[in-house]
Amino acid sequence: MWYAQNSARRTHQLAGDAGVLLWTALWAAAAVMAYRLACLLALPRALQEHRAPIPLVGGRLDTAVRRVAGAVDAMDPVAVRTAVAVGAVALFVVPVGLVLVVWLPRRLRWIRQAGAARDLAATDDGRDLLALRSLLRPLDEVAAAAAEIPDATPGSLAWGWRHGDPEILDALAGAELERLGLEAPPRDGGPVEVFEQQAHEHQVELIGPAGPVDEPSPDARPVG
Repeated sequence: MWYAQNSARRTHQLAGDAGVLLWTALWAAAAVMAYRLACLLALPRALQEHRAPIPLVGGRLDTAVRRVAGAVDAMDPVAVRTAVAVGAVALFVVPVGLVLVVWLPRRLRWIRQAGAARDLAATDDGRDLLALRSLLRPLDEVAAAAAEIPDATPGSLAWGWRHGDPEILDALAGAELERLGLEAPPRDGGPVEVFEQQAHEHQVELIGPAGPVDEPSPDARPVG
């Protein structure tokens, strides 16, 4: 699972992913432009052949760039080209890496937690574990979960969890799923279905199997 089922949470995730991709693309373009410009400085002959002014650069700055290129002419070309390549890579890696260090662990952690919570929500034991997880949240979140249940308090939630109250367990598990932006899966064999099945079995027991039909005795004689 890569994105939440809740529309607001999913939109937030999509916007964050798109922002990271745009940030990466912008710095990749900046690194390529910086590398090409640095190559002109590192190769004065190519810059001298390029008589036209450098794009996006003023006249004075263009003259200064050409002077720097002339000074670089005395340096080792291999060392200069290596330094240019390292600088371009650093220009891309540093800003993109800083964003990925903050964004990527949180994104992977949500994916891992959402997948585990979805699997747990499909079983009764998993629902109890999600309810316990919800009880371990900060008190303000526990109070918010209690507000969703009529006549419930944060203390009564703990009592309901200990005694296996299905209403409280469902509410706590639902609060934990909602925190992750997930929806509670349909539960098979819910209370209504169990009641109908038990009523059907009870009806079958009351009717019982039909007994054998009484056959006429061989000694019977017709009257008249």
